[in-house]
Amino acid sequence: MNRRTLLSNAGLALAGFGLQACAPRRVATATPQAPAAPRRPMIYLPPVRVSAERVIRATVGLRPHRPSGFVLKDARLDQKTVIHNYGHGGSGMSLSWGTGAMAADMALGHQERRAAVLGSGVVGLTAARQLQRRGFAVTIYAANVPPDVTSNFSLAGWTPTSGLVETPRRTAEWDAQMREAAAIAYRQLQFMAGARYGISWITNYGPTESAEFNVPTNPILPAALMGSATMLQPGEHPFPTPYCSERPEMRIEPNIYLPALMDDVVRFGGRIVIRRFESTRDVMALSENLIVNCTGLGAKALFGDDELMPLKGLLVLLPAQDEVKYSTSGGVNIPASQRGLFIHMMPRTDGIVLGGTSQRDIWTTDVDEAEKQRIIDNHITLFRSMRMPGAPAPSPTPAAARQ
Repeated sequence: MNRRTLLSNAGLALAGFGLQACAPRRVATATPQAPAAPRRPMIYLPPVRVSAERVIRATVGLRPHRPSGFVLKDARLDQKTVIHNYGHGGSGMSLSWGTGAMAADMALGHQERRAAVLGSGVVGLTAARQLQRRGFAVTIYAANVPPDVTSNFSLAGWTPTSGLVETPRRTAEWDAQMREAAAIAYRQLQFMAGARYGISWITNYGPTESAEFNVPTNPILPAALMGSATMLQPGEHPFPTPYCSERPEMRIEPNIYLPALMDDVVRFGGRIVIRRFESTRDVMALSENLIVNCTGLGAKALFGDDELMPLKGLLVLLPAQDEVKYSTSGGVNIPASQRGLFIHMMPRTDGIVLGGTSQRDIWTTDVDEAEKQRIIDNHITLFRSMRMPGAPAPSPTPAAARQ
């Protein structure tokens, strides 16, 4: 399930593979005449305590989106080889190990074994590690390092199609790159699960009005890379909707993951140099003749990529709740004016993270107070409506009546 959908006034219903590609596809089934009997005991979940007074902070991140998808190719810049690896939208945390490996394999065709990596977000850090694994001496050049990079302002989890590509712009060659990158990255992230990197598996719940079985699908990635889900019946879950999807979700905690990656780069002999590049002339001044460009949105000005644009995302953080060990996707009783706008919750050690925005081609990092309030209000409604132990079971009400 895509965790970040575009605002309706952005003119794009869903960044990624379009509405048909990223959104769950529903299999046409007959509407049941009566709710099925519960098949398993009721699940009770501790609710998240949401209120405006409990908000620690709100953060904004500008995801580097290209309608035709990420760039992964090599090019010549005078006497230097530049391997471009950028434009991952909201999928950088998911795909970076894969595109980094493919970029590093391209670098093997270069005679030298010294490489410069531009950018120290998750794409730059993983590209540096993949180069090191292939025997390269690596220096990362970046204007900012974690926690002051866009990667720190992500929810983040396994969302390989979030804000990534628009369906009409795809090509067969790009699709093949995407499949390869996703397969490499998914395997690598599973190897890294544990406390050191802040990667773990939790259960995601998605309350829904429909009895139809929704499974996240897209036209490129196989089902094995998208996860499986179970549809809980009335009486099996604590949400006020008749049904609720349940699926495993990979969680990546940026404030643990990114420092660990930086530490790995340095421990394996890499250097990190703070430097800002204003033009390709600055890039040409580097001593390395092999350069891997992981500058994200910075590639728009630095390398003249006019297709790049930001997808502005907003996260609201609450104090951590140790008892909350699950995530949610979607809400309940969403006002008609907000239909189509998504919300999601992820618990982390640094706090409970609430999100649900992706504003197309908005460059400001100012907090949108209206969007912040929407996220807070809809999560208040969701968690206050949860059934608690001892409470009577609600009678399922048709969706039309609730509207």
